Amino acid sequence: MKVSPLAPTFYPEIPEIEGVRLASVEAGIKYKDRKDLCLIAFDKPAEIAGVFTKSKCPSAPVDWCRKHLGQGKASCVVINSGNANAFTGKKGADAAELTASTTAQLLGCSKKTVFLASTGVIGEPLDASGFADCLATAKSQLTLDGWHSAAQTIMTTDTYPKLATRQFKAGGRNFTLNGIAKGSGMIAPDMATMLSFLVTDLPVDHKVLQKLLARAIKPTFNAITVDSDTSTSDTVLLFSAGDGKNIKQANDERLRPLKSALAEVLHDLAMQVVRDGEGANKHVCIEVTGAANKRSARKIAASVANSPLVKTAIAGEDANWGRIIMAVGKAGEPAERDLLSIKFGDIIVARNGERDPDYNEDEVSRLMQKPEIDISIDLGLGKGSAKVWTCDLTREYVAINGDYRS
Repeated sequence: MKVSPLAPTFYPEIPEIEGVRLASVEAGIKYKDRKDLCLIAFDKPAEIAGVFTKSKCPSAPVDWCRKHLGQGKASCVVINSGNANAFTGKKGADAAELTASTTAQLLGCSKKTVFLASTGVIGEPLDASGFADCLATAKSQLTLDGWHSAAQTIMTTDTYPKLATRQFKAGGRNFTLNGIAKGSGMIAPDMATMLSFLVTDLPVDHKVLQKLLARAIKPTFNAITVDSDTSTSDTVLLFSAGDGKNIKQANDERLRPLKSALAEVLHDLAMQVVRDGEGANKHVCIEVTGAANKRSARKIAASVANSPLVKTAIAGEDANWGRIIMAVGKAGEPAERDLLSIKFGDIIVARNGERDPDYNEDEVSRLMQKPEIDISIDLGLGKGSAKVWTCDLTREYVAINGDYRS
Protein backbone atom coordinates (compact mmCIF):
# COMPACT_ATOMS: atom_id res chain seq x y z
CA MET A 1 0.00 0.00 0.00
CA LYS A 2 1.29 3.45 -0.94
CA VAL A 3 2.30 5.56 2.05
CA SER A 4 0.16 8.67 2.51
CA PRO A 5 1.72 11.83 1.01
CA LEU A 6 0.85 13.48 4.33
CA ALA A 7 2.89 10.97 6.36
CA PRO A 8 5.44 12.30 8.87
CA THR A 9 8.92 12.89 7.52
CA PHE A 10 10.40 11.23 10.63
CA TYR A 11 9.20 9.17 13.57
CA PRO A 12 10.01 10.21 17.13
CA GLU A 13 12.25 8.22 19.41
CA ILE A 14 9.95 6.83 22.09
CA PRO A 15 11.56 6.81 25.55
CA GLU A 16 11.45 3.69 27.67
CA ILE A 17 9.13 3.78 30.66
CA GLU A 18 10.36 1.60 33.50
CA GLY A 19 7.92 -1.17 34.31
CA VAL A 20 6.18 -1.03 30.90
CA ARG A 21 7.12 -3.79 28.45
CA LEU A 22 5.83 -4.53 24.98
CA ALA A 23 6.06 -7.38 22.49
CA SER A 24 4.54 -8.04 19.07
CA VAL A 25 4.24 -11.42 17.33
CA GLU A 26 2.74 -13.10 14.28
CA ALA A 27 -0.53 -14.89 15.05
CA GLY A 28 -1.73 -15.35 11.46
CA ILE A 29 -5.15 -13.84 12.19
CA LYS A 30 -5.53 -12.38 8.71
CA TYR A 31 -2.19 -11.14 7.50
CA LYS A 32 0.76 -13.25 6.36
CA ASP A 33 4.35 -12.47 7.23
CA ARG A 34 3.56 -9.59 9.54
CA LYS A 35 2.99 -9.11 13.25
CA ASP A 36 -0.66 -8.86 14.26
CA LEU A 37 -0.79 -9.53 18.01
CA CYS A 38 0.60 -7.11 20.59
CA LEU A 39 1.04 -7.46 24.34
CA ILE A 40 1.65 -4.44 26.57
CA ALA A 41 2.40 -5.64 30.11
CA PHE A 42 3.07 -3.83 33.38
CA ASP A 43 5.54 -5.06 35.98
CA LYS A 44 2.98 -4.11 38.60
CA PRO A 45 -0.73 -3.32 38.09
CA ALA A 46 -1.22 0.08 36.49
CA GLU A 47 -4.03 2.54 37.03
CA ILE A 48 -6.33 2.66 33.99
CA ALA A 49 -8.81 5.02 32.33
CA GLY A 50 -10.70 4.43 29.11
CA VAL A 51 -13.17 5.83 26.61
CA PHE A 52 -14.95 3.75 24.00
CA THR A 53 -17.15 3.88 20.94
CA LYS A 54 -20.70 5.14 21.32
CA SER A 55 -21.81 2.74 18.59
CA LYS A 56 -24.84 0.67 19.55
CA CYS A 57 -23.07 -2.33 17.98
CA PRO A 58 -19.84 -2.46 20.03
CA SER A 59 -17.25 -5.20 19.68
CA ALA A 60 -16.70 -7.97 22.24
CA PRO A 61 -13.40 -6.40 23.43
CA VAL A 62 -15.20 -3.09 24.04
CA ASP A 63 -17.81 -4.93 26.13
CA TRP A 64 -15.02 -6.68 28.04
CA CYS A 65 -13.15 -3.45 28.77
CA ARG A 66 -16.26 -1.60 29.87
CA LYS A 67 -17.13 -4.45 32.23
CA HIS A 68 -13.78 -4.31 34.02
CA LEU A 69 -12.73 -0.67 33.71
CA GLY A 70 -14.34 0.38 36.98
CA GLN A 71 -11.98 -1.63 39.17
CA GLY A 72 -9.24 0.67 37.94
CA LYS A 73 -6.33 -1.76 37.65
CA ALA A 74 -4.62 -3.20 34.57
CA SER A 75 -1.94 -5.86 34.36
CA CYS A 76 -1.76 -5.72 30.57
CA VAL A 77 -3.57 -5.06 27.31
CA VAL A 78 -3.74 -7.50 24.38
CA ILE A 79 -4.35 -6.00 20.94
CA ASN A 80 -4.91 -7.80 17.67
CA SER A 81 -5.30 -6.53 14.11
CA GLY A 82 -7.00 -8.20 11.17
CA ASN A 83 -10.22 -9.07 12.99
CA ALA A 84 -12.42 -6.69 14.99
CA ASN A 85 -14.24 -9.45 16.90
CA ALA A 86 -17.37 -7.35 16.38
CA PHE A 87 -20.88 -8.61 15.60
CA THR A 88 -19.69 -12.11 16.43
CA GLY A 89 -22.26 -12.98 19.09
CA LYS A 90 -21.45 -15.53 21.80
CA LYS A 91 -18.41 -16.69 19.82
CA GLY A 92 -16.96 -13.21 20.11
CA ALA A 93 -17.59 -13.02 23.86
CA ASP A 94 -16.04 -16.48 24.28
CA ALA A 95 -12.97 -15.43 22.26
CA ALA A 96 -12.53 -12.38 24.50
CA GLU A 97 -12.92 -14.51 27.62
CA LEU A 98 -10.43 -17.08 26.33
CA THR A 99 -7.87 -14.43 25.40
CA ALA A 100 -8.14 -12.79 28.83
CA SER A 101 -7.99 -16.11 30.69
CA THR A 102 -5.02 -17.36 28.68
CA THR A 103 -3.12 -14.12 29.21
CA ALA A 104 -3.92 -14.04 32.92
CA GLN A 105 -2.60 -17.56 33.37
CA LEU A 106 0.62 -16.69 31.53
CA LEU A 107 1.23 -13.51 33.51
CA GLY A 108 -0.09 -14.75 36.86
CA CYS A 109 -2.72 -12.07 37.21
CA SER A 110 -6.50 -11.80 37.39
CA LYS A 111 -8.31 -11.95 34.06
CA LYS A 112 -10.23 -8.88 35.23
CA THR A 113 -7.01 -6.89 34.89
CA VAL A 114 -6.41 -8.05 31.32
CA PHE A 115 -7.74 -5.51 28.79
CA LEU A 116 -8.46 -6.23 25.15
CA ALA A 117 -8.73 -4.40 21.83
CA SER A 118 -9.31 -5.70 18.32
CA THR A 119 -9.40 -4.04 14.92
CA GLY A 120 -10.08 -5.26 11.41
CA VAL A 121 -12.84 -7.21 9.73
CA ILE A 122 -16.34 -7.00 11.28
CA GLY A 123 -18.56 -10.07 11.45
CA GLU A 124 -15.86 -12.75 11.18
CA PRO A 125 -15.42 -14.96 14.29
CA LEU A 126 -12.03 -14.54 15.94
CA ASP A 127 -10.29 -17.86 16.54
CA ALA A 128 -8.39 -17.31 19.79
CA SER A 129 -7.69 -21.01 20.37
CA GLY A 130 -4.13 -20.65 19.14
CA PHE A 131 -3.32 -17.51 21.09
CA ALA A 132 -1.73 -19.38 24.01
CA ASP A 133 1.47 -20.17 22.12
CA CYS A 134 1.56 -16.73 20.51
CA LEU A 135 1.10 -14.97 23.84
CA ALA A 136 3.72 -17.20 25.47
CA THR A 137 6.13 -16.13 22.74
CA ALA A 138 5.16 -12.50 23.30
CA LYS A 139 5.77 -12.86 27.04
CA SER A 140 9.26 -14.18 26.37
CA GLN A 141 10.00 -11.22 24.10
CA LEU A 142 8.70 -8.38 26.28
CA THR A 143 10.99 -5.38 26.06
CA LEU A 144 11.07 -1.76 27.21
CA ASP A 145 11.63 -0.45 23.67
CA GLY A 146 8.81 -2.16 21.77
CA TRP A 147 6.77 0.96 21.01
CA HIS A 148 7.50 1.23 17.28
CA SER A 149 6.81 -2.45 16.69
CA ALA A 150 3.54 -2.18 18.63
CA ALA A 151 2.39 0.80 16.54
CA GLN A 152 3.06 -1.18 13.35
CA THR A 153 1.36 -4.31 14.67
CA ILE A 154 -2.01 -2.64 15.29
CA MET A 155 -2.26 -1.15 11.77
CA THR A 156 -4.95 -2.25 9.29
CA THR A 157 -5.43 0.09 6.32
CA ASP A 158 -3.02 2.56 7.94
CA THR A 159 -0.08 3.43 5.71
CA TYR A 160 2.25 4.39 8.55
CA PRO A 161 2.60 3.78 12.32
CA LYS A 162 1.40 6.53 14.64
CA LEU A 163 3.45 7.44 17.70
CA ALA A 164 3.85 10.46 19.95
CA THR A 165 5.64 11.26 23.18
CA ARG A 166 6.09 14.16 25.57
CA GLN A 167 8.31 14.56 28.60
CA PHE A 168 7.35 16.85 31.45
CA LYS A 169 8.35 17.83 34.95
CA ALA A 170 6.04 17.49 37.96
CA GLY A 171 6.92 17.93 41.62
CA GLY A 172 10.55 18.44 40.68
CA ARG A 173 10.83 15.10 38.84
CA ASN A 174 10.91 14.19 35.16
CA PHE A 175 8.10 12.08 33.71
CA THR A 176 7.05 10.72 30.31
CA LEU A 177 3.82 10.19 28.39
CA ASN A 178 3.99 7.82 25.41
CA GLY A 179 1.16 7.07 22.99
CA ILE A 180 0.44 4.98 19.91
CA ALA A 181 -2.66 4.91 17.73
CA LYS A 182 -4.11 3.33 14.62
CA GLY A 183 -6.78 4.62 12.32
CA SER A 184 -7.27 5.46 8.65
CA GLY A 185 -10.86 4.70 7.67
CA MET A 186 -14.15 4.40 9.54
CA ILE A 187 -13.15 7.52 11.44
CA ALA A 188 -15.67 10.01 12.82
CA PRO A 189 -16.06 12.02 16.01
CA ASP A 190 -17.76 9.83 18.62
CA MET A 191 -14.94 7.71 19.69
CA ALA A 192 -13.35 7.03 15.69
CA THR A 193 -11.73 1.76 13.38
CA MET A 194 -9.54 3.75 15.85
CA LEU A 195 -7.45 2.49 18.75
CA SER A 196 -5.02 4.37 20.96
CA PHE A 197 -2.94 3.40 24.00
CA LEU A 198 -1.11 5.84 26.24
CA VAL A 199 1.14 5.29 29.24
CA THR A 200 2.64 7.70 31.76
CA ASP A 201 4.93 7.08 34.71
CA LEU A 202 3.38 9.88 36.77
CA PRO A 203 1.44 8.02 39.50
CA VAL A 204 -2.22 9.04 39.22
CA ASP A 205 -5.34 7.38 40.64
CA HIS A 206 -7.63 5.85 38.02
CA LYS A 207 -10.57 8.08 38.93
CA VAL A 208 -8.51 11.20 38.31
CA LEU A 209 -7.08 9.68 35.11
CA GLN A 210 -10.60 9.05 33.86
CA LYS A 211 -11.55 12.70 34.29
CA LEU A 212 -8.41 13.86 32.52
CA LEU A 213 -8.93 11.51 29.58
CA ALA A 214 -12.64 12.23 29.15
CA ARG A 215 -11.92 15.95 29.02
CA ALA A 216 -8.92 15.68 26.70
CA ILE A 217 -10.71 13.46 24.16
CA LYS A 218 -13.28 16.08 23.16
CA PRO A 219 -11.03 18.53 21.24
CA THR A 220 -8.77 15.77 19.88
CA PHE A 221 -10.00 12.32 18.84
CA ASN A 222 -13.62 13.46 19.05
CA ALA A 223 -12.87 16.39 16.72
CA ILE A 224 -11.64 14.44 13.70
CA THR A 225 -13.43 12.79 10.81
CA VAL A 226 -12.30 10.93 7.72
CA ASP A 227 -15.56 9.55 6.41
CA SER A 228 -18.26 10.23 9.07
CA ASP A 229 -18.41 6.53 10.06
CA THR A 230 -18.04 5.63 13.74
CA SER A 231 -16.37 2.29 14.37
CA THR A 232 -17.65 -0.59 16.50
CA SER A 233 -14.22 -0.86 18.10
CA ASP A 234 -13.08 2.64 19.11
CA THR A 235 -10.96 2.36 22.23
CA VAL A 236 -8.58 4.76 23.97
CA LEU A 237 -6.86 3.49 27.11
CA LEU A 238 -4.66 5.62 29.36
CA PHE A 239 -2.43 3.92 31.93
CA SER A 240 -0.47 5.25 34.88
CA ALA A 241 2.42 2.91 35.63
CA GLY A 242 4.35 5.13 37.99
CA ASP A 243 6.02 4.33 41.29
CA GLY A 244 5.03 6.23 44.40
CA LYS A 245 1.84 7.46 45.96
CA ASN A 246 -0.97 8.07 43.46
CA ILE A 247 -2.28 11.58 42.94
CA LYS A 248 -5.92 11.43 44.04
CA GLN A 249 -7.06 15.04 43.83
CA ALA A 250 -8.07 16.49 40.45
CA ASN A 251 -6.79 19.95 41.51
CA ASP A 252 -3.31 18.72 42.42
CA GLU A 253 -0.74 21.09 40.88
CA ARG A 254 1.35 18.12 39.68
CA LEU A 255 -1.40 17.29 37.18
CA ARG A 256 -1.00 20.53 35.22
CA PRO A 257 1.99 19.37 33.16
CA LEU A 258 0.34 15.98 32.57
CA LYS A 259 -2.79 17.71 31.28
CA SER A 260 -0.69 19.70 28.82
CA ALA A 261 1.24 16.62 27.73
CA LEU A 262 -1.96 14.62 27.32
CA ALA A 263 -3.57 17.35 25.21
CA GLU A 264 -0.47 17.54 22.99
CA VAL A 265 -0.04 13.78 22.54
CA LEU A 266 -3.73 13.19 21.79
CA HIS A 267 -3.78 16.08 19.31
CA ASP A 268 -0.60 14.80 17.67
CA LEU A 269 -2.01 11.28 17.30
CA ALA A 270 -5.41 12.57 16.11
CA MET A 271 -3.77 14.65 13.40
CA GLN A 272 -1.73 11.63 12.31
CA VAL A 273 -4.96 9.65 11.94
CA VAL A 274 -6.53 12.35 9.76
CA ARG A 275 -3.37 12.72 7.67
CA ASP A 276 -3.51 8.97 7.05
CA GLY A 277 -7.17 9.10 6.02
CA GLU A 278 -7.76 6.48 3.35
CA GLY A 279 -6.67 7.98 0.03
CA ALA A 280 -6.10 11.42 1.56
CA ASN A 281 -4.01 14.09 -0.15
CA LYS A 282 -5.17 17.10 1.87
CA HIS A 283 -5.23 17.85 5.59
CA VAL A 284 -8.10 20.24 6.31
CA CYS A 285 -9.05 22.30 9.36
CA ILE A 286 -12.63 23.56 9.54
CA GLU A 287 -13.02 26.36 12.07
CA VAL A 288 -16.42 27.80 12.94
CA THR A 289 -16.75 31.01 14.94
CA GLY A 290 -19.62 33.32 15.78
CA ALA A 291 -22.06 30.47 16.34
CA ALA A 292 -24.96 30.60 18.78
CA ASN A 293 -23.01 28.33 21.17
CA LYS A 294 -20.17 25.82 21.21
CA ARG A 295 -22.41 22.82 20.53
CA SER A 296 -23.91 24.53 17.51
CA ALA A 297 -20.46 25.50 16.20
CA ARG A 298 -19.27 21.92 16.55
CA LYS A 299 -22.28 20.54 14.70
CA ILE A 300 -21.84 22.99 11.83
CA ALA A 301 -18.10 22.28 11.59
CA ALA A 302 -18.82 18.54 11.47
CA SER A 303 -21.48 19.08 8.78
CA VAL A 304 -18.91 20.80 6.57
CA ALA A 305 -16.12 18.35 7.37
CA ASN A 306 -18.32 15.32 6.61
CA SER A 307 -19.87 16.64 3.40
CA PRO A 308 -18.86 14.44 0.43
CA LEU A 309 -19.37 17.43 -1.86
CA VAL A 310 -17.04 19.64 0.18
CA LYS A 311 -14.46 16.88 0.50
CA THR A 312 -14.47 15.99 -3.20
CA ALA A 313 -14.15 19.67 -4.13
CA ILE A 314 -11.07 19.86 -1.93
CA ALA A 315 -9.72 16.71 -3.59
CA GLY A 316 -10.20 18.40 -6.95
CA GLU A 317 -8.51 21.58 -5.64
CA ASP A 318 -11.71 23.47 -6.43
CA ALA A 319 -12.60 26.37 -4.11
CA ASN A 320 -16.30 25.64 -4.46
CA TRP A 321 -17.42 27.62 -1.42
CA GLY A 322 -21.05 27.18 -2.44
CA ARG A 323 -20.78 23.64 -1.10
CA ILE A 324 -19.72 25.04 2.25
CA ILE A 325 -22.80 27.26 2.28
CA MET A 326 -24.85 24.15 1.58
CA ALA A 327 -23.23 22.20 4.43
CA VAL A 328 -23.75 25.06 6.90
CA GLY A 329 -27.38 25.38 5.88
CA LYS A 330 -28.17 21.67 6.21
CA ALA A 331 -26.71 21.39 9.72
CA GLY A 332 -30.02 22.55 11.23
CA GLU A 333 -28.32 25.04 13.52
CA PRO A 334 -28.93 28.80 13.84
CA ALA A 335 -27.45 30.61 10.83
CA GLU A 336 -28.21 33.87 9.03
CA ARG A 337 -27.36 33.91 5.34
CA ASP A 338 -26.58 37.63 5.24
CA LEU A 339 -24.26 37.51 8.28
CA LEU A 340 -22.19 34.58 7.10
CA SER A 341 -18.58 34.90 5.94
CA ILE A 342 -16.15 32.29 4.64
CA LYS A 343 -12.37 32.33 4.31
CA PHE A 344 -9.95 29.95 2.64
CA GLY A 345 -6.72 30.54 4.52
CA ASP A 346 -6.54 34.33 4.86
CA ILE A 347 -8.62 34.96 1.75
CA ILE A 348 -12.24 36.09 2.20
CA VAL A 349 -14.34 34.42 -0.47
CA ALA A 350 -17.87 35.23 0.69
CA ARG A 351 -19.58 37.59 3.12
CA ASN A 352 -22.79 39.54 3.63
CA GLY A 353 -24.81 36.96 1.73
CA GLU A 354 -22.79 37.02 -1.49
CA ARG A 355 -19.38 36.51 -3.06
CA ASP A 356 -16.77 38.94 -1.79
CA PRO A 357 -16.30 41.77 -4.32
CA ASP A 358 -12.49 41.30 -4.21
CA TYR A 359 -12.72 37.53 -4.77
CA ASN A 360 -9.92 36.28 -7.02
CA GLU A 361 -10.43 32.74 -8.35
CA ASP A 362 -6.78 32.29 -9.37
CA GLU A 363 -5.51 33.32 -5.95
CA VAL A 364 -7.79 30.86 -4.17
CA SER A 365 -7.01 28.08 -6.66
CA ARG A 366 -3.32 28.38 -5.82
CA LEU A 367 -4.15 28.03 -2.15
CA MET A 368 -6.21 24.89 -2.84
CA GLN A 369 -3.14 23.19 -4.31
CA LYS A 370 -1.43 23.13 -0.92
CA PRO A 371 -1.48 19.95 1.22
CA GLU A 372 -2.69 21.92 4.28
CA ILE A 373 -5.93 23.90 3.93
CA ASP A 374 -7.71 26.02 6.53
CA ILE A 375 -11.37 26.91 6.03
CA SER A 376 -12.95 29.46 8.37
CA ILE A 377 -16.67 30.13 8.75
CA ASP A 378 -17.95 33.04 10.81
CA LEU A 379 -21.69 32.92 11.49
CA GLY A 380 -21.84 36.39 13.05
CA LEU A 381 -24.39 35.29 15.68
CA GLY A 382 -22.64 34.67 18.99
CA LYS A 383 -19.49 33.47 20.69
CA GLY A 384 -19.64 29.75 19.95
CA SER A 385 -16.57 28.27 18.24
CA ALA A 386 -15.21 24.85 17.31
CA LYS A 387 -12.59 23.15 15.17
CA VAL A 388 -12.90 19.87 13.30
CA TRP A 389 -10.09 18.31 11.29
CA THR A 390 -10.71 16.21 8.20
CA CYS A 391 -9.19 15.20 4.87
CA ASP A 392 -10.27 15.18 1.26
CA LEU A 393 -12.26 12.37 -0.39
CA THR A 394 -10.46 10.87 -3.36
CA ARG A 395 -10.88 8.02 -5.85
CA GLU A 396 -8.41 6.03 -3.77
CA TYR A 397 -10.82 6.01 -0.81
CA VAL A 398 -13.36 4.21 -3.00
CA ALA A 399 -10.67 1.84 -4.31
CA ILE A 400 -9.39 0.98 -0.82
CA ASN A 401 -12.86 0.31 0.58
CA GLY A 402 -13.95 -1.55 -2.52
CA ASP A 403 -11.07 -3.96 -2.02
CA TYR A 404 -10.86 -4.15 1.79
CA ARG A 405 -13.51 -6.29 3.45
CA SER A 406 -14.44 -4.67 6.72
